[in-house]
Amino acid sequence: MLKSSYDVIVVGGGPAGLTAARYASQKGASVLVLEKDRDIGYPVRCGEAVSVAGVKEFLEPNEKFIAAHITKFSMNAPNGSEVILPLEEEGLVLERRIFDYELAKIAGNCGTQILTRAYVNGLLFDNNKVTGVTFEHEGINKQVNSKIVVGADGVESRVGRWAGLNTFTDFRDMESCVQVTVGNLDIDQNACYFYLGSMFAPNGYLWIFPKGNRSANIGLGISGLIGKKKSANKYLEDFLQKYYPNASIMTKIAGGVPCATTYKNISAPGLVLVGDAAHQVNPLSGGGIISGMIGGKIAGNIISEALENNNLDHVLSYDKAWNDRLGKRHEIFDRIKNGIYNFDDDKFNDIAKAFNKVKLNERTLGNLFKVALFNKPSLLIDIAKVFFNR
Repeated sequence: MLKSSYDVIVVGGGPAGLTAARYASQKGASVLVLEKDRDIGYPVRCGEAVSVAGVKEFLEPNEKFIAAHITKFSMNAPNGSEVILPLEEEGLVLERRIFDYELAKIAGNCGTQILTRAYVNGLLFDNNKVTGVTFEHEGINKQVNSKIVVGADGVESRVGRWAGLNTFTDFRDMESCVQVTVGNLDIDQNACYFYLGSMFAPNGYLWIFPKGNRSANIGLGISGLIGKKKSANKYLEDFLQKYYPNASIMTKIAGGVPCATTYKNISAPGLVLVGDAAHQVNPLSGGGIISGMIGGKIAGNIISEALENNNLDHVLSYDKAWNDRLGKRHEIFDRIKNGIYNFDDDKFNDIAKAFNKVKLNERTLGNLFKVALFNKPSLLIDIAKVFFNR
């Protein structure tokens, strides 16, 4: 039964929002999650690749939400050269519909109330402090009060904008992405494939993530600058026609991914932003599932502390807590991304040729970046910070 007020209202029922709800609920806070879609986890707007270690921070991996186990990367250069890179830590390709449901169950078992088909259309304020939301549910306009609102409403968050935060994204930092899930595909189901270069995805990359039983997610992301000349959809169509003309397309999604650093401000009086709404996506890979959940965990714990100590201004410490955990690292990833995305096709071909000379047991992601950026000393320092100073 919907109450008139809660300690916490979370706008958006994705992994980041559900995780924030879970960690706030398990400390005794009353939490309401409002999700605009009819189902948690659907539609899926994601490549679905994560690390095992990332999942284990929140729940034990379970085969029911795992589509594929990843043990290696296949890096493909414009001239057709392939580099096989064994993974030091196992990766997973998820079934997001099932994974998100599991996250919702965990939050629900902690006491979170979830309401779907709830379209949030405004915030409530008291002396410039956020105190709740207005929303439409089943054709009826409603409002609910809260002590804290969590904006988990995706790219260019309306919740953040309504609260006065700058959630603008420069089009050059917004990756235009498109992905299909296909069947009738003969690939190594334990490998993630990446294609680099101007013919595949200039200023970005194309991916193939296996989904088991001869199926996979095939997608790509390109910068907004490139997308003005040739659409992401056209690049994907050209790739499929050339390499997998007999693939059976089962689903197709498109959208923007903010491949930039986290917003300067991700909290305000009575409000925090998590996940894509806060730009907590890894700028280099475009992956945001685990990093968004980390943001949600940090937010949920800080909200709990604020409620326990009756000091709601404590939520303003969230910005620093996120920056200390992942924000600074994402700034490094952004610099590495900008270095790599400026490579021409000859450079990618040279990298593949050089790295194929490296012994298989010495092929690591850190070594790959060192080979790629050997003539960029400043970026090599950034790589060292990421891979050797954990």
